[in-house]
Amino acid sequence: MRMIIVSALLLSALAAPAQAQVYPVVGKWGQSSGAEKGAIDCVGKRVIEFNGDQRTDSNGGVPAYRNQSVTPDGPSSYRIVDEFSTGQISAGHTSYALRKVDADHIELIMQDGGSLKLQRCK
Repeated sequence: MRMIIVSALLLSALAAPAQAQVYPVVGKWGQSSGAEKGAIDCVGKRVIEFNGDQRTDSNGGVPAYRNQSVTPDGPSSYRIVDEFSTGQISAGHTSYALRKVDADHIELIMQDGGSLKLQRCK
């Protein structure tokens, strides 16, 4: 009996889908190279929103992403892997680093080497 229970638990653990993780930031962030403190008006700017395990981007070919993993990479840096689907790509993956500069600024360092500086939106 004990062997059946252990086998059933092992089988259910292996069959369960991987749980997405939550992003290390929340809310809307607008593209900005400014260093001023506080939130900015994001009207007309590229906006990336982090909400739980979902990320949306107002600019680009992929409108929505689902977080797959967040790995700390220092006191305020994280390695992130996201999954996305488009009309042509199913279950695609992208990875990047997210760095918290301060309470109002973050930077995304993309896998192609480019970076995107963002500031909290009002």
